[in-house]
Amino acid sequence: MKRIFAFIFAFFAIFTQAQTTDSTDNITEILQEFNFEDDPIAAALDSLLTLRYFRLPAEADTNAFVNDTAIENVDLANMPDSLLAYRMEQLNRETPFDLTYNATVKRYIALYSHRRKEQMSRMLGLAEYYFPLFESTLDKYNLPLELKYLAIVESALNPRARSRVGAKGLWQFMYTTGRLNGLSVSSYVDERSDPYKSTEAACQFLSQLYRIFGDWNLALAAYNSGPGNVNKAIRRSGGKRDYWAIRAFLPRETAGYVPAFIAVNYTMAYAEELGIKPTPSIFSFYETDTVWVKETLTFDQIKKFVNIDNETLEALNPSYKYNIIPKVDKEPYFLVLPRAEMGVFINNEDTIYALAKKEIEEKEEELPTYAEMNEKVRHRVSSGETLGGIAEKYGVRVSDIKRWNGLRSDIIRQGQRLTVFPRKFPVASQSTKKSKPSVVKTGKNSITYTVRSGDTLYDIAKLYPGISADNIKEWNNISNSIRPGMKLVIHTQN
Repeated sequence: MKRIFAFIFAFFAIFTQAQTTDSTDNITEILQEFNFEDDPIAAALDSLLTLRYFRLPAEADTNAFVNDTAIENVDLANMPDSLLAYRMEQLNRETPFDLTYNATVKRYIALYSHRRKEQMSRMLGLAEYYFPLFESTLDKYNLPLELKYLAIVESALNPRARSRVGAKGLWQFMYTTGRLNGLSVSSYVDERSDPYKSTEAACQFLSQLYRIFGDWNLALAAYNSGPGNVNKAIRRSGGKRDYWAIRAFLPRETAGYVPAFIAVNYTMAYAEELGIKPTPSIFSFYETDTVWVKETLTFDQIKKFVNIDNETLEALNPSYKYNIIPKVDKEPYFLVLPRAEMGVFINNEDTIYALAKKEIEEKEEELPTYAEMNEKVRHRVSSGETLGGIAEKYGVRVSDIKRWNGLRSDIIRQGQRLTVFPRKFPVASQSTKKSKPSVVKTGKNSITYTVRSGDTLYDIAKLYPGISADNIKEWNNISNSIRPGMKLVIHTQN
């Protein structure tokens, strides 16, 4: 009890001390003085579980599993067709998929079981975390459990994987397909990288594709290249509805997609016989827990309260783009932690929120503005801007902007208003604290603005309605170059 009263007194002191005292330093002191602990009974139960951690790259391009070039020179020695065909037939009897064995499938099996043996070992290890989630969701939608192997083909079980064409996450959703299946993208969160939500979306999409085609191999092909490409292949094949009959008419990557899926099924099922052992540096799905976060928290703040390293925190919570969990009334967001650390978090939740809020206020942190990516914005064209530059700024294509605005050419003019549906927003950096602008009123309709580090003429002009970057350049007789500390005259009314 004495310790609890001491903590309450110290915590109250943070909020009542004089303005001249650095509250952030006192927060650090109180964290050192009062060691956050879990409830002892709950902690004792959690201690029965042994946690092991794995590491994931921050964001990786993925084309690892579907690559015709990679299978051209694989070693087929010591791979008797009779044994492979027999084993495949045993698997085929237990699944609604048509697990055909042929020369193409054999080459993919050779690729995974020999050349990429180390990577398959890692897949076996990661499966301890991801497969229970996949299987429970697949069961919910009454889908074949073998579909869990599709995530290996898609992303090599990396929730931050990104393809060359912009697909993201474990199930490699493109932006539009993700939106159609309930995955939102905001300035803070990309739900395509959320293991729970993206798995739900993948099951919904796969269910829909199977209802359309009535064949799992065709549904897989449609998942990879889109239903339209599969329908074209069916037409070009003379109306055939068998994957192997239409394969020659599919895009090249899709032609290798189903054979790769079949080979992954085989390799994972017979991993022990192939001498593939799981990488031990992982933790189990059942050794983690999830909590609804009720206030804005940064990963740096979470690490102050619970004993967890940044790599593990990011691996468990890959959908948060800037390592910030936002508070949004219409959308609850969740934090995944190892069970032992979750106990500490829940037992001290209210205190953690209070200290985190105080820290943000004291530091005057400039966090990105929350915005949904499908919200319409009106962009005012500044001098020197091009459609390509605007498209890059908002993460869209030039053709999109032209279509949204009925433009027939790439020519745009200064002051023109363009409708844009952004896929990304320019946001403030979390690593750099930007000072508040210094503005001095020098007349009825004019001010003097002191340039800050990172400022651009375009950014400054946006602060004042009706003002353009060209206006500022003209009033101050300058070019595009500005530097921190420079004084700029701005006429707020013309």
